[in-house]
Amino acid sequence: MDVTDLRAAFTAELAAVNRKLRALVDERARGMGLTLARARLLMELAREDGLIQSDLAGLLEIEQPTLVRLLDGLERNGMIERRAVEGDRRARQVFLTPMARGQAEDILAFLAELRADILHGIAPQELEMALDVLRRTSRNIAAGRSSAS
Repeated sequence: MDVTDLRAAFTAELAAVNRKLRALVDERARGMGLTLARARLLMELAREDGLIQSDLAGLLEIEQPTLVRLLDGLERNGMIERRAVEGDRRARQVFLTPMARGQAEDILAFLAELRADILHGIAPQELEMALDVLRRTSRNIAAGRSSAS
């Protein structure tokens, strides 16, 4: 396979894997009564509770108004609470409620199982090599590199 075909095959496979993985996680989230976006938000808060809204938007790679809509819905359902940040009247920290913490931990446990299943039979050295390739690809995307440059 020449380099052009190899690059095309790699990016096509990368896109396919991403779609399949998102579909699996989305299916599980729906089974828990959540959207994928809400599940991602809960997972981030399960990892680090008390994040400032603007930091949370950055982690999720969404715009602030989109985050506010997500948070409004979760707050109405009693899943999160927002608290003022001392010394910055505009900033708000976001915390999981005990009910939401259990649901977020269920999602994280599902993801751990999913990772084990989908990466079964792949050696740690292969994962390290693949991770290196993906990180370099991500850096190239972030730098705005394309075949035209």
